[in-house]
Amino acid sequence: MHTMNIVPEITTKRLAVKVRPAAEKIIKQRHPWVFEDSIIKQNVEGEAGDLVIVYDTKKNSFLACGLYDPYSPIRIKLIQFKKAAQINKTWFAEKISEAYKKRIPLLETDTNSYRLLFGENDHLPGCIADVYDQVLVIKLYSHIWFPYLNWIVEHLVAVSGCNCVVLRLSRLLQSKGKVYDLEDGQVIYGTLENEVVVFREHGVLFSANVIKGHKTGYFLDHRHNRKRVGELACDKTLLDVFSYAGGFSVHALKGGAKKVASLDISKQALDMAKENVALNIHHGKHDVIVADAFDGLQKLIDHKTVFDIVVIDPPSFAKRASEIHKAMISYARLAELGSSLVSPNGILVLASCSSRVLAEDFFKISEESILKSGRKFSVLEKTNHDIDHPISFPEGAYLKCGYYRLD
Repeated sequence: MHTMNIVPEITTKRLAVKVRPAAEKIIKQRHPWVFEDSIIKQNVEGEAGDLVIVYDTKKNSFLACGLYDPYSPIRIKLIQFKKAAQINKTWFAEKISEAYKKRIPLLETDTNSYRLLFGENDHLPGCIADVYDQVLVIKLYSHIWFPYLNWIVEHLVAVSGCNCVVLRLSRLLQSKGKVYDLEDGQVIYGTLENEVVVFREHGVLFSANVIKGHKTGYFLDHRHNRKRVGELACDKTLLDVFSYAGGFSVHALKGGAKKVASLDISKQALDMAKENVALNIHHGKHDVIVADAFDGLQKLIDHKTVFDIVVIDPPSFAKRASEIHKAMISYARLAELGSSLVSPNGILVLASCSSRVLAEDFFKISEESILKSGRKFSVLEKTNHDIDHPISFPEGAYLKCGYYRLD
């Protein structure tokens, strides 16, 4: 296969850097981030994508290497630890093959959508690659990847067998104007028949808008939890709060739920939920509620409505450290409102995708709030990331989900 020419050849240079002792210590634990203020010595000015070698201050030996990012406070994104390596086409091929191998057990199920690259956790910080059937969507969060994009795309296509690649760019990248004539939502390889791609997740059909959808078009990280909710839903009624495109709703209906209500503030998201429901054969009833979650839940409580299963999976409430306290109050409130809507012996499923909120804190506040609402509970299970979202450093772990049976 010939090398792809998505971007012109970009010449990079090598930088030598030394960092503060505290940073050195966490690099030795394979932490992938070096902040700007940790750098104490740097031989030349760096540009996006330049290769940086971090040397051990005392022994002057190789500690790690990474890519230089002048636009981010995380100035160096580390990609190789402990032993030096040539960062070339072969290195990328190896890393992408390793990532693919980790996902094989998932691909042996009736699933053709998966995250093939999970940024830092697969040695490529700020680079995400999701597969939807035959379409590969690459989302870049940093300028560091442009010099290597041709190699990355070529190897991703080779291992995944996809026949089309869509490039998505983060807001930061879009804000810097056009980079190498590339824009968000551009098809950079093959042809895209339709921007809405239908894919399978454990035998359930969904669609993702790979050009205009959030992130890469869909949220794959909750796959295992959606499947679990589907297994619990037979002959039950279910409320799916912050339903977005109806992930939990569709699995529940496919699993034999009698009645499902999807609640979201976005009518557009609920239209997608209806379309996803329509892709599958089921016999239950599907209602949509366009409402703010807090108001919508309160209204259902006022009407004395109850459900056998209530799933509450909000977007990230804490993007910054300063938002953690407010996020905890919101999680507490949701757990309390949700508890009031669960029928006797029913199930409450509470999730959080805020990496800044630790799992133990999230579960603690959720459980205190269930008790505060006057219900007793037993823990059925607690889950985290699916197999295609491996975790290699603390900040990489963001997803947590608790299943509670209420008295």
